[in-house]
Amino acid sequence: MKITNWPQYERPREKLLQFGAQTLSDAELLAIVLHTGVKGKNAVELAREALVSYGSVRALMSASKTQLTATLGFGAAKYATLTACFELTRRSLAENLLKPHSFTQADAASTYLLAELRDKPHEVFSMLLLDSQHQLIAFRQMFKGTINSAAVYPRELVKQALEDNAAAVILAHNHPSGVAEPSQADIQITDRIKRAMELIDVRVLDHFVIGDGTAVSFAQRGLL
Repeated sequence: MKITNWPQYERPREKLLQFGAQTLSDAELLAIVLHTGVKGKNAVELAREALVSYGSVRALMSASKTQLTATLGFGAAKYATLTACFELTRRSLAENLLKPHSFTQADAASTYLLAELRDKPHEVFSMLLLDSQHQLIAFRQMFKGTINSAAVYPRELVKQALEDNAAAVILAHNHPSGVAEPSQADIQITDRIKRAMELIDVRVLDHFVIGDGTAVSFAQRGLL
């Protein structure tokens, strides 16, 4: 049955307008984003199928166009809409980091880095470059690796810090396994990078290991 044939109080858009977005289920919210269904399914049915198929909103949002087309029959328009929603979410998290002195707080940096890195299927080594007031200059994804490793070259990180005229940096990389515990290799490369950055008078404020919903701070662990 088409959603337009449902009673008004059961239609997702009307429910949202009358009672607020917080009253809707994940499937109802997703149905509003999708706007229409596909042949044989209305938007709510399609949204429910998508959530069951992928297990969570987060997993759905990180799926590729090829995956969504093959499993759910999504077209380019629906994929573009979902991708745009996800990107807006990431940018809203990033806005908090643009406020003065926000990078002095580990929670703000970890929230942003979780949004950027936790769903990557391979390991990515990144760097937040900061000015003398610890405000954001740029976020750089520096190295990409396989499912469990990434080659990290301190010389390239130093070069980037000089190009961006950074006074301090925050390092970050993800563990695709979902386990955010730092490895001995992580500790060793952090020490190498810290010593390299000291040569150009750039401070390494922290290094975050990003897992599945968890970010471990080297500074808070006393590993810097």
